[in-house]
Amino acid sequence: MMSLRASSFMAPSDLLSRRCSVPKPQFFSLPSFQNSQQSESTNSLYSLNKPLYISSTKNLSLVPKKEKPLTECKAYEADQSRPLEINIELPDEQARLEAAQRLKIGLYFATWWALNVVFNIYNKKVLNAFPYPWLTSTLSLAAGSLMMLISWATRLADAPKTDLDFWKSLFPVAVAHTIGHVAATVSMSKVAVSFTHIIKSGEPAFSVLVSRFLLGEAFPIPVYLSLIPIIGGCALAAVTELNFNMTGFMGAMISNLAFVFRNIFSKKGMKGKSVSGMNYYACLSMLSLLILTPFAIAVEGPKMWMAGWDQALSQIGPHFIWWVAAQSVFYHLYNQVSYMSLDQISPLTFSVGNTMKRISVIVSSIIIFHTPVQPINALGAAIAILGTFLYSQVDIKLKCHVNHILNFVKLLLLKS
Repeated sequence: MMSLRASSFMAPSDLLSRRCSVPKPQFFSLPSFQNSQQSESTNSLYSLNKPLYISSTKNLSLVPKKEKPLTECKAYEADQSRPLEINIELPDEQARLEAAQRLKIGLYFATWWALNVVFNIYNKKVLNAFPYPWLTSTLSLAAGSLMMLISWATRLADAPKTDLDFWKSLFPVAVAHTIGHVAATVSMSKVAVSFTHIIKSGEPAFSVLVSRFLLGEAFPIPVYLSLIPIIGGCALAAVTELNFNMTGFMGAMISNLAFVFRNIFSKKGMKGKSVSGMNYYACLSMLSLLILTPFAIAVEGPKMWMAGWDQALSQIGPHFIWWVAAQSVFYHLYNQVSYMSLDQISPLTFSVGNTMKRISVIVSSIIIFHTPVQPINALGAAIAILGTFLYSQVDIKLKCHVNHILNFVKLLLLKS
């Protein structure tokens, strides 16, 4: 029978605390144990049936590894538990969210542009038969206000919760919206729809200049360079316009400036507010209607309206009423969708989208109304649109660079 002595075993504490010095190449030999049954019968103090706890496996590596930064983990008892403050964004999930957001904005833009084309067609038809832009603008705001009041009353849409501070912040937006709306309608009553929108394609230039000199925002040099073809193309189109009218030209210019202020004020007013873009524009229409109505009465008056209405009905017939209703309803719808877009993007990007939609408006109006266009005039419009495209590309690339930098900083913070 084999005799065993207690000294042939090492105590667990000695086993765990002993370090093995192994010459290169580094290999580690696992400790050998004798028969467990014999060990239990000889010495009951040391049993291999009990679990063996290893505090570290660092020395068991056959190939030396570089030291890695340790991750500190904290544990708490059940009655003292607290949530882990971890904010990790997975790259795949973040990419899917960004793609969904781009798709959502793209659908907004497509709907916005389509509704705007329909509005411009019916609006020009109304103004050709009924040349009273102040009343036409008032009817557009009245139709939208009535639609939203009915939606709130029937609970098709949730009514916004507003206070006095909300209406105070909305007032400058309503003033700018009223001026821009009336100025654009006056312009289209004097000149072709295509000419008005060619001039209004210079809105990004107004947006950059206002943001630079009034708001103190600085832009990279490529942004300023992209404005040169926009301004040059608009100027060339204006000089070569066959039916040029100074009132129509100035109306489009004033509309550009007013809508830039409207977009900037709207973005500031919507921050920290629980009112959605749809309800925000509904409130804006109602306040603009209150502002515009007394001015419309003072400038044109009910007598001129009645005479013009009777003349339009005698020339066009009952279809004229449908034209007025359509231009009023589609005006509200396209502006409502545009504000839903503004809820997701910056004022500068909004101006870009507002300019790109003019391509479809210009082309469709030339086809429907058979507007005569000279080659040099078409060249000016093309240059302005190309400048808008370059401007949008510069803006997108700058945003991509900023996003890459932010993602890199986040990655560094996570690693640290």
